[in-house]
Amino acid sequence: MQSLKSRFFYYVVKRKLAQMRELNLPLPESRAMQEKTAPTMFKMPLGVSTERVEIRGLQGLWLRPDAQRSNGIVLYLHGGAYVQGSINTSRALAARLALASQTSTLSLDYRLAPEHPYPAAVDDAFEVYCELLKSHPGRPIAVTGDSAGGGLSVALALRIRDAGVNPPVALALLSPWTDLALSNATHITLAKVDPFFANKEPLTKAAQAYAMGQDLSNPFISPQYARFADFPPTLIHVGALEALLDDSRVLAQKISADGASAELKVFPGMWHVWQVFGGLFKEADQSLFELGEFLNVRLDG
Repeated sequence: MQSLKSRFFYYVVKRKLAQMRELNLPLPESRAMQEKTAPTMFKMPLGVSTERVEIRGLQGLWLRPDAQRSNGIVLYLHGGAYVQGSINTSRALAARLALASQTSTLSLDYRLAPEHPYPAAVDDAFEVYCELLKSHPGRPIAVTGDSAGGGLSVALALRIRDAGVNPPVALALLSPWTDLALSNATHITLAKVDPFFANKEPLTKAAQAYAMGQDLSNPFISPQYARFADFPPTLIHVGALEALLDDSRVLAQKISADGASAELKVFPGMWHVWQVFGGLFKEADQSLFELGEFLNVRLDG
């Protein structure tokens, strides 16, 4: 049964985001507001140390749990529809994932569109992944991401596979955006209940900014259209009340159909990336715990 606390947060989030849409802020102002408000809205959990680093010219944030169980590494890719978000706005969620997996986690500031359209984000993630392999020889690496960062995680794994580089041991995805063509049915059937995506317009604009005229069915832009032979084991968590629900369903189906391992869990009553509310209601904590256990098992080999 859905908790009363999560019901309360659902209606609060739905109302607040509707008010934000009314403001219709230009992208620079929207980014600035997110940078200012997210760190105060979503508090860092206890038991994690942080270290800012620069890797191949990109900013990163190491999140290291005080109690580490795994010798591996997790690379975390934030959401924001490829046009906003950063290591600052996502640090609390990344920290909770680090705690859940008890693994040192690197959150990456990949370049954003429209200033840096595709393939900038994929290139950045690939370059940093390769640097982690070089600087931490022998240590297993997993990749996790939310929303656009989830889609980017899939595109990264495809790039790694095609390049013949040592692959990640696992992918853990939170409400991944995998079809920038927005062709899946839940963009229509669940629009009224989704607090984030009541219509396609914001995602359409973001997809256009990221693809910059390139084919939206390019599998490195929309991984839903890829082939998944020799793909890493993947766990996907998604909410039943989000327009991106079918992105997760179709992705899991296609990974499985191509002979790789994919587990999909749909959380009743949940919305897009509800895990940011870790510590505030049980469904967020449950998802984080399960994602962490999945990562830990794979990292331990």
